[in-house]
Amino acid sequence: MASTRVEKVLYRVPNDSSKKNAADPIALPPGTSSEDFKEYIKKAVEIVGEENVTVINNKDELTKEHYTDPSKAHDMFHVFDKDYFVASAVIAPRKVSEVQAIMKLCNEYGIPVWPFSVGRNVGYGGSAPRVPGSIGLDMGRNMNKVIEVNESGAYALVEPGVTYADLYAYLVEKKLDQKLWIDTPDLGGGSVLGNAIERGVGYTPYGDHFMMHCGMEVVLPSGELLRTGMGAMPDPTQPHVEGGTLDQQPGNKCWQLFNYGFGPYNDGIFTQSNLGVVTKMGIWLMVNPGGYQPYLITFPKDSDLPKVVDIIRELRLAMVLQNVPSIRHVLLDAAVLGTKASYSSSDKPLTDEEIDAIAKKLNLGRWNFYGALYGPKPIQDVMWQVVKQTFGSIEGAKFFLPEDVPDKNAVLHIRAKTLQGIPTFDELKWVDWLPNGAHLFFSPISKISGEDATLQYSITKKRVIEAGFDFIATFTIGMREMHHIVCLVFNRNDAGQKERVHKLIRQLIDDCAAHGWGEYRTHLALMDQIAETYNFNDNAQMKLNEKIKNALDPNGILAPGKNGVWPATYNKQAWRLTAESSLSR
Repeated sequence: MASTRVEKVLYRVPNDSSKKNAADPIALPPGTSSEDFKEYIKKAVEIVGEENVTVINNKDELTKEHYTDPSKAHDMFHVFDKDYFVASAVIAPRKVSEVQAIMKLCNEYGIPVWPFSVGRNVGYGGSAPRVPGSIGLDMGRNMNKVIEVNESGAYALVEPGVTYADLYAYLVEKKLDQKLWIDTPDLGGGSVLGNAIERGVGYTPYGDHFMMHCGMEVVLPSGELLRTGMGAMPDPTQPHVEGGTLDQQPGNKCWQLFNYGFGPYNDGIFTQSNLGVVTKMGIWLMVNPGGYQPYLITFPKDSDLPKVVDIIRELRLAMVLQNVPSIRHVLLDAAVLGTKASYSSSDKPLTDEEIDAIAKKLNLGRWNFYGALYGPKPIQDVMWQVVKQTFGSIEGAKFFLPEDVPDKNAVLHIRAKTLQGIPTFDELKWVDWLPNGAHLFFSPISKISGEDATLQYSITKKRVIEAGFDFIATFTIGMREMHHIVCLVFNRNDAGQKERVHKLIRQLIDDCAAHGWGEYRTHLALMDQIAETYNFNDNAQMKLNEKIKNALDPNGILAPGKNGVWPATYNKQAWRLTAESSLSR
């Protein structure tokens, strides 16, 4: 029966929305009849319970558009029409065996499924699927337990629905927050597991989240269960759960201690991919370093950027800068503290004079570097001396500790928590820079050099201003590279702005590719274009990804099109989106 259903459609193309029946969901899965969809939903209800299946019937149901209460069915920050990237139904499994059963059911009917952890991957598409009509698999609604926090090993084992705020609250509840620290991104509402497998970043010394993960449990597209690294080795010394399923059995004692296990290292293929659904993940926690001091250094001129970046490179490589530094453009901080209308009545991009006036009003620089010292006070004192001496060579640099800034709403006080691993939600405010604020992230990678930073800044700033938007951005510095996160804020209810920002980001992708700068992460609509820029040796990497995809997922049911990887069962060209693509389905 399963093979018969799948063979009905071997080459899936976008549905003709004009042929939608009255009883159909807002978008049927491609190649799926109304009758088969109803049968599928009936069987899904039998697996997870009626309360955990929600069919999306029409556009009026797509009402949730805020980070604190995110949509599970569409892109809240929609640059395309609200009902473009949309799920036909959302299913929330309660346990791993139900995830396995849903995978098997999707294979039986040939219906695509798009897993997400919490739905707060905003700026990149949120919970929305790349293929309209996919089943949204809400992994976080019910599967949200902190399974373990191990104090001596300094790690946690979590399910997909555990947010940074949840994990921090757990540490506080267990009186472990003064012993173990988490690393959090700018906002604390995202999934710990989800952010790591999207290769997100934070700002403490543990800021590379995938680097700090250790061990996964994964459901493959077939429904088969595996554990990676040391988790692949059974541990007879661990207590057996009588009558429990495989996923309920304890893992190897070293599962969260040693990443690699034996043989090929598999974890990487489950990041930013469509090869498996991660149901458990280990994450290393930072032991309290015995002291902590956040600080801010402001630099008054645009032209200070290359000097700042070159100093950071030297100090980062020497490990004088212990954490993940960030160099923020003044308008990012300004947007946290107020809307554009609170600074200017202009509807055009702010001028240099207006930006300088804002910097003066907020006692900030054009560029603002947030960092921290970690360790006992004697270590801090030595590090601080080096930091002040090197950055002090830049004319006009000013140094601030939190006690130097009386305004408790100032960004330094927010970052003081973030750099200590305390989740906050304060930086949500910069999205409200414009009315009905939404944003896309444009995030190219470059080497840590003043020359690259200056060139990348000049190219992106020029394009952003030409498109009629304000330039808002930050450079986030890794061990040997920089993420340049350009925040493209637009009014999601303004069709003209949406069209302009869509063309803008596609132009930026091409501009940066011409300099060898590729993006590390992107929005649903741009995945094909960015994947095509990684085209060494006639797209050898993509061909490998497609071979693995088709081997593990021959029916192409798991997240087709994610990051440009399309299964053989889909007509890749028919699904490809470009600058000329309509923003409506």
